[in-house]
Amino acid sequence: MLNFNPKRILPDAITCGNLLSGTMAVFMATQNHFTLAFGFILLGVFFDFFDGMSARALGVVNPTGVELDSLADVITSGLAPAMMLCCYLRPVIGWWSLIALTMASAAALRLAKFNVDDRQKSSFIGLATPANALFWGGICSMPMAILNWNAMPWILLAFTLVSDLLMVGEIPFFSLKFHNLSWKENAVAYLFLIGCLILIAVCVIEAVRYEMIGFACFAGTGCIIWYVVFNLINLALNPKETQA
Repeated sequence: MLNFNPKRILPDAITCGNLLSGTMAVFMATQNHFTLAFGFILLGVFFDFFDGMSARALGVVNPTGVELDSLADVITSGLAPAMMLCCYLRPVIGWWSLIALTMASAAALRLAKFNVDDRQKSSFIGLATPANALFWGGICSMPMAILNWNAMPWILLAFTLVSDLLMVGEIPFFSLKFHNLSWKENAVAYLFLIGCLILIAVCVIEAVRYEMIGFACFAGTGCIIWYVVFNLINLALNPKETQA
């Protein structure tokens, strides 16, 4: 007899929405529609945030849903940004742009480690794949004129390897999981979010000023740079608090 639980439909449907969004992002990247690709990545990250939440709320957390979530993240937060960067750089540096695809493998390894690592219940070991996707999605949404700046294409390609190492490395990162609204217990998360709001406001203002949506999209990149820098500062000041 089939063990059918209708409550499981909603979380799995949300996860499939994440997977579909990632697939659309990959397609848009191959068509050089980078802003649309980034939009689908954002949509996928939105679904990714709520699928686990809905599963916990309905009491239907199960191994199948966990694995499906990781498979969806490999596409949305791994393959999609990798394809964006590859297609973004290819007109300038040709086949060298294929190096950007290593990001997909690094994201898959990061997610596989996360699924079996008990240290990552309240924090992360390595940069989370959605954060990496937001970083590259914002960059690839900028006008391609930035690639004419001296060695910029090669700098971006080198940063691909840096982001790969950040994802698979043993570097603790704080998470944004709130168990309550207390400032004392969530000061790090609150300070980070305040910084993000400032960065987003600046990027949106510049986007309106120059009538270029790419500036608004760059907010994603700015927030992840702030996340990495703020995390390193927090590690230096409170090393015991940020260890998983």
